[in-house]
Amino acid sequence: MKTNALKGMKDILPAEQRMRDYVQGKILETYRAAGFERISTPILEDSENLDKSDGGDNLNLIFKVLKRGDKLESALSAEHPTEKELSDMGLRYDLTLPLTRFFAANRNELQFPFKVIQTDRVYRAERPQKGRMREFVQCDIDVLGDASPNAEVELIDITARAMLSIGFKDFYINVNDRRILRNMLENMGFATETLDSVCITFDKLDKIGAEGIEAELKEKALPENAIKALVEFISAGQISLDDVASKCADPSIADDLKYIIKTSKLVADGKYDVKYCPNLVRGQGYYTGAVFEIASPLFSGAIGGGGRYDNLIGKFIGQQVPAVGFSIGFERICSILLDQKYQIPGAKEKCAFLYDDAMPFENVMKEAQKLRETYNVSVLKKAKKMGPQFDMLEKQGYTKFAQIKDGQLLVK
Repeated sequence: MKTNALKGMKDILPAEQRMRDYVQGKILETYRAAGFERISTPILEDSENLDKSDGGDNLNLIFKVLKRGDKLESALSAEHPTEKELSDMGLRYDLTLPLTRFFAANRNELQFPFKVIQTDRVYRAERPQKGRMREFVQCDIDVLGDASPNAEVELIDITARAMLSIGFKDFYINVNDRRILRNMLENMGFATETLDSVCITFDKLDKIGAEGIEAELKEKALPENAIKALVEFISAGQISLDDVASKCADPSIADDLKYIIKTSKLVADGKYDVKYCPNLVRGQGYYTGAVFEIASPLFSGAIGGGGRYDNLIGKFIGQQVPAVGFSIGFERICSILLDQKYQIPGAKEKCAFLYDDAMPFENVMKEAQKLRETYNVSVLKKAKKMGPQFDMLEKQGYTKFAQIKDGQLLVK
């Protein structure tokens, strides 16, 4: 049998898990202090829901689950069974689609607007690389039922404060608005029905550059004049929000984003920065308005992101419900902190209480409990050879050792 974890997934040793628990705890503490409430949803979703979720390229990365029993046997008996005939569910690729289904099913039991936390595992059939796993944790907050840009401002601020609470200061938040971008792209000559596709390609700018964008749009057989206009826009250097708004049929379409940036900067009070990024799109097709990402010089890609997705809940209930969310890239944050040799602030020292059979175990436990006022104490039986035992304990982060000697408790 194989001992290694599956490719793109990993086992987590105790030292890293302690750090992850602390980081997630601080994030949750920040979210809850702002009145957000945590929910949980299943890792499996109906294939139809996943297929219709407008998840962009993520729809190609879904882990499909085969039908079971008679249904699978029936599907396999077909001459050329299709994927849809063989599979009826899949692992969730993010937490947004499960949240919208949850809201649709439970909306009569929820406060409105609904301010919600999700911290859970998601799955994508990625090609594994640094910062990109097949199983990973996301830490999301969402506001469902608030159409005003104040919801974006609140999410940006709370997410930034969660980052600051774990001591992560070297970051800033990029923002844009899909509506502005779509309006500009239409004016450049792209047809309305192609805008989602163009936006998804445009989102890859940092990965494939202007030449890659041009090549991919040409592969999609889009108008040459529109492609040329977009490439010229990409290559123009620093572009302000006012510059982009002036290219839109209705410049007032940028008012919400201007409000978000201005108000977010006032709320931040210099603790973090919020920047306009004209080429920020986000890959998911379900975004309908403002989008944002957390960027840091410590990592080449985004370490968090989100945006407004006003149409997704309507797919379930037939009426539009405004919705916006922000997700911290938990795995990427933890990877950066590990590289920096991050130490948990104020953590108690670890103490190993080593005992032998000469002392009644109930007395050992009572003495250990007293020590736990000062240390995190693990009760362990003395090994026959204590040298290797001490070496292993020190490797695991133990800095104090306690034992009973001549009837006295000694800690050193």
